[in-house]
Amino acid sequence: MERFERFVDALKKAAVAELPGWHAQQQMAPAKRMKPETWAEYYQNARLGAVLILFYPHNDLVHTVFIQRPKYEGVHSGQVAFPGGKKENDDADLIQTALREAWEEVGIKPEQVEVIRPLSELYIPPSNFLVTPVLGISYQRPSFVPQLSEVAEILEIDIQLLSDPAIAATRRIVIREGMEVDSPSFDVRGRIIWGATAMMISELNALLKKVEW
Repeated sequence: MERFERFVDALKKAAVAELPGWHAQQQMAPAKRMKPETWAEYYQNARLGAVLILFYPHNDLVHTVFIQRPKYEGVHSGQVAFPGGKKENDDADLIQTALREAWEEVGIKPEQVEVIRPLSELYIPPSNFLVTPVLGISYQRPSFVPQLSEVAEILEIDIQLLSDPAIAATRRIVIREGMEVDSPSFDVRGRIIWGATAMMISELNALLKKVEW
């Protein structure tokens, strides 16, 4: 726990600085990915969403949690993502959206999360979502409970593995039958993470480079 507390103190200090934003996100963006200067025209009709990037201690290491989405008829079928989803009318803000969705999808109790800050928003063209990642910490490992309709598997990942340059490469991604794309991606224990989630991780890794613990 002492090691995790040192990490949290260092993270809080690093998180007050200006975010790297698109400069970091674009490093894991597909070649034809829409750039921020063209996002604005889509903002008016975009659906708002948020995801939770939670750090917590496990086996004396700092972990974060992802979900593997089930196979379904949709643009994000089978993908690995941070827990999260659409902003509902009752949500006070996108931080509440991230906390509520993480509770519903994987059982993270909102009161267990200390929110550090939102990271840079990211527009996702295929689903017309403008998504805000929310960075948070928990001083204990959550008791994960998957929402079976939304989550095929819960994936707990050591952040030192996540920031290993060796797992990043451009790979041929099968989006669905008959459609493939070459895209930067992370290979995390045999799970390929690409697209918006990989772009969020890229910004996260840029932030973590400033965290000395």
